[in-house]
Amino acid sequence: MAEKCDCLASMYGYDLGCRFVNFRPLGFGANGLVLSALDSRSCRKVAVKKLTLGDARSVKHAFREIKIIRRLEHENIVKVYEVLGPKGARLRGDFFKFNVVYIVQEYMETDLARLLEQGKLAEEHAKLFMYQLLRGLKYIHSANVLHRDLKPANIFISTEDLVLKIGDFGLARIVDQHYSHKVGSAWRGRRPGRRGSSRGTGPGASLGSCEPCPGGHCWWPLCPKP
Repeated sequence: MAEKCDCLASMYGYDLGCRFVNFRPLGFGANGLVLSALDSRSCRKVAVKKLTLGDARSVKHAFREIKIIRRLEHENIVKVYEVLGPKGARLRGDFFKFNVVYIVQEYMETDLARLLEQGKLAEEHAKLFMYQLLRGLKYIHSANVLHRDLKPANIFISTEDLVLKIGDFGLARIVDQHYSHKVGSAWRGRRPGRRGSSRGTGPGASLGSCEPCPGGHCWWPLCPKP
């Protein structure tokens, strides 16, 4: 079994040594591929995101994502355990000498997109998830971070205890409170009332990435429909 899993890891270009086994495909984040694996050291299942550092642009994006996730720690944010280099090497200020890094993070059973594919949410579940989503967003914004890619596929759910966590900060940005207008260029061309709204480009504006329901102000995937 271990040999088979090592072959799967090799097929996707994962090189983390012998510590992680039982690799399985999970999906793609904004900046890289994500596999699940078993951490033999802690005996827990984790999600491992691979970031390839092929050029100056990819290095910049990876460095920014790692800088952001390291400053966030909250019950409604996917927890990052560590960031490793090739062969599972720890990063000790030598980030730029690697051509790939791995973000080892909390494994979540499913995401909101998959959950919604199974049918409409019960009203009590929709309210619970909305509360946790807004709680996580409030924390993110208090850290002067814009997620910029908030969608059901990046909102992860534990079906066992109904805990919601926001993940995938590959497109996130840190906002300077005094120069927040600089991020407006990323939203140019959007329709009014969405992320390009003239009503502001501060942290609260990232909620504009969510579709409003036709008759109200709630976020459409969590809106109990009649």
